[in-house]
Amino acid sequence: MAPRVRGAHCQVLDAQWLGLVLALGVFGAPTWNGDWSHPTGFRDETNSEGRVSHQTAGLKLIPEGVREVYCRQAKRAIVVLLAADVLAGADALAQAPLTLGEAMQRARTSTAAARALAAADNEAAERVRQARAGFLPRVDVTESVQRGDQPVFVFSSLLSQRRFTAANFALDELNHPSPVTNTRTAVAVEQAVFDAGLTKLGVESAEIQRDMATATSAGARQDLALSSARAFVRVLQLESAARASQGAVEAADSDLSRARARRDVGLVTDADVLDLEVHLADMRQRQLATSADLVVARIRLNEVIGAPLGDVLTVVPPAVPPASGSIEALIREARSSRSDRREAELRTTLAANAHDTARAAFLPRVGVQGGWEFNGQSITDQRASWIVGAQVQMNLFRGFADSARMAEARYAEVRAQSEREGLDRAIEVEVRAAVARLDAARERERVGQAALMQARESQRIVRDRYDGGLATIGDLLRAAGAVLDAESRATAAQADVIIEAVALDRAVGRL
Repeated sequence: MAPRVRGAHCQVLDAQWLGLVLALGVFGAPTWNGDWSHPTGFRDETNSEGRVSHQTAGLKLIPEGVREVYCRQAKRAIVVLLAADVLAGADALAQAPLTLGEAMQRARTSTAAARALAAADNEAAERVRQARAGFLPRVDVTESVQRGDQPVFVFSSLLSQRRFTAANFALDELNHPSPVTNTRTAVAVEQAVFDAGLTKLGVESAEIQRDMATATSAGARQDLALSSARAFVRVLQLESAARASQGAVEAADSDLSRARARRDVGLVTDADVLDLEVHLADMRQRQLATSADLVVARIRLNEVIGAPLGDVLTVVPPAVPPASGSIEALIREARSSRSDRREAELRTTLAANAHDTARAAFLPRVGVQGGWEFNGQSITDQRASWIVGAQVQMNLFRGFADSARMAEARYAEVRAQSEREGLDRAIEVEVRAAVARLDAARERERVGQAALMQARESQRIVRDRYDGGLATIGDLLRAAGAVLDAESRATAAQADVIIEAVALDRAVGRL
């Protein structure tokens, strides 16, 4: 029995609206399928070869009362689709595609944290230049002007200016000299000839520390890449969840229409309709919550890759990660590629350098100096003088501090070697754990996809049984919930595969 449709006179789509529909290709007019148990009573039978004839035939087959409702809804749908098409075009212009590799690369190079790491590398490189300065001579130039009647100052100034006379030996002149102005220009040069290798060891230490800073920065950049990958996959996951929630809303709306149609013919009660209305409201709430989470996730992604927070980036799903490969090969690769392993080796080398530096304190140091001075009452009447010399310095006793420093360096070297051995075992544990997590994620993805297909097929069967009066509204709601849960688990498993593959690359040192 067909349901009654309110409305008196019906108007079929006029030629202008129908022409607009066909020109845009955005709306296919369905044809009546003669089945009132169908949720809408229509089915799409249009195709590229006979769109007009099928649509026209469909409109003629629609009962008059239904056709009026259909005409009004079709016009509204055209307007909505036109607006959506315009907005979609604007969004397409505003959005830019972003791959997982691009996101990780931008996180490593375009963020404030990446710029800070680059500055740290440059700092360490400049310290090497500072250490190498010890191989070069030191040259100082001093220009000073002094005036006074202090006896020693007057005596030494007159001598430096080569103006000292016999009259200056008078006791009164020595005790109460007249004020003198001395303008002094001095050039001093100092060069270490032998410093027990301290300068060379200092350069080596600075170079090791530079390499350690580089290794530390490399590890930090890999962590930035991993964080960007997590943010990227979070957006992918929420986009999939948004599509799933949209599908859940559409399915709930379809179930509600089916229940209302069955209620109108007296096959079910209002209780079924109310249950489905509550279910539809719950699905819409989930859709809103997922949409909000997606907005936040996009902002977080822009933040970790250094993009403007208002930019809308289209994340491109990555390809399926390849198989993990041999665990032993991955462990060997990690020990040769990881930045923290390189840093541990450098700490051992630095400890050995510190031991050599402490031992150098027992050796002598030799240096030479030279100086040129120009003294006078003014710059124009200065007299020149020079001095050269050499210096040998050797420590004989410093309260056993040097021997204690050597012992400290030996223990530091032992500690660094032990830490490197412990890190090797930690790397092996991390690689094996990453491989296990990735394999488990791949299996969860396979099981999740199978479970999702089964849940959807089960939902289809339950709907057919509900239409035939063989299933209850509770069965219908449980089937819908099972599909939503299966989609959530499948989406999470897909995201885990990507994240665990990136985490394995981080454990191996590939990022």
